[in-house]
Amino acid sequence: MNRIARYGKLVAQDGRGAELAELLLAAAAGLEDRPGCELYLVNRQADAPDTIWVTELWRDKDALDAVLEAIKGTPETAAAMKLVAAAEMIELDLLGGKGPTPRAGGST
Repeated sequence: MNRIARYGKLVAQDGRGAELAELLLAAAAGLEDRPGCELYLVNRQADAPDTIWVTELWRDKDALDAVLEAIKGTPETAAAMKLVAAAEMIELDLLGGKGPTPRAGGST
């Protein structure tokens, strides 16, 4: 299976970007024990402090789907979503570059 790369853009309600970022950083810490999550970076847009970007890399679709199912309806997810005014998820086809070491027999 191919790795799954995604960019998530979350625009928080006015003045709530820092709070949203903290919740997403807590979510990132919770992914430490999920080997299928290879990368989960939380970024703040430099010129728009209420805009948070998440860069994700997953081993495969099954790993992503398992995490999405596990967080569905949790209090943490609900708390974060209450802060979001707008959201966009961009699905990508990973081609390669500098980053996590490729798996044996697999592509970057």
